[in-house]
Amino acid sequence: MTLALQFLGVGSSQAVELGSSGAVLERDGEPVLLIDCGPETLTRYLERYARVPQAIYVTHTHLDHVGGFERLFTKIYFDANLRGRVRVFAHAALIPLLQARIADYPNVLAEGGANFWDAFQLVPLSRGFWLQDLWFDAFPVRHHAPDTAFALALRGSFVWTGDTRPIPEMLSRYAAAGEWVAHDCGLIGNPSHTGIDDIEREYPAELRTRLVLYHYGSVADGAALAARGYHIARAGERLALSAAQPPRAAEPNLRAV
Repeated sequence: MTLALQFLGVGSSQAVELGSSGAVLERDGEPVLLIDCGPETLTRYLERYARVPQAIYVTHTHLDHVGGFERLFTKIYFDANLRGRVRVFAHAALIPLLQARIADYPNVLAEGGANFWDAFQLVPLSRGFWLQDLWFDAFPVRHHAPDTAFALALRGSFVWTGDTRPIPEMLSRYAAAGEWVAHDCGLIGNPSHTGIDDIEREYPAELRTRLVLYHYGSVADGAALAARGYHIARAGERLALSAAQPPRAAEPNLRAV
């Protein structure tokens, strides 16, 4: 079994030319899990795989990360083989925000008779979830307000921070087994996003060698980050991952059916 992380988009919300930040975990070349579903993310997914995603993880509910869901609804609701089978994994704290952001319009179909979530299988979570015999950890990050954004980790393989400020205390636990860490980073940080000075102040040298920086503001910004010696994610890049390790002893050992 081989795992890889396929970057679909790597830009900040203003960097449309770089695509909405999002990626796909692949196993043996097949898509397993889409991370976030921004408008450009969904477009690039469909172009690459020629089918809709079967499982989606939502890091947070800004529209550059969830704006593709309405279009996805129309693609799957009218297909009896897809309706209700696309799983959406989201931390329980995000469910009210996700509902308000994308699902609360009173008539999702002009004809009525349909609820937004009829098209999906919504899976609330807290510590994490099982998917295809893999255990994924979910943990909070620092983006705007508490409990509004959550990272994703597959032990031994990768961590996807989502939009965040530096989180050294979390990565000391969830990136302690040699994982690649896809990390939000621009040239200049702000109260919601990490800047390169934050990276160099907050993280030890060994961890910085495993960072793959994304969510930067332009092609020029990416080049400037790369010039400082960092691995910069590029749209279309496929990052080979190490095999996943068993979940920690404290995690559930039951498999999803």
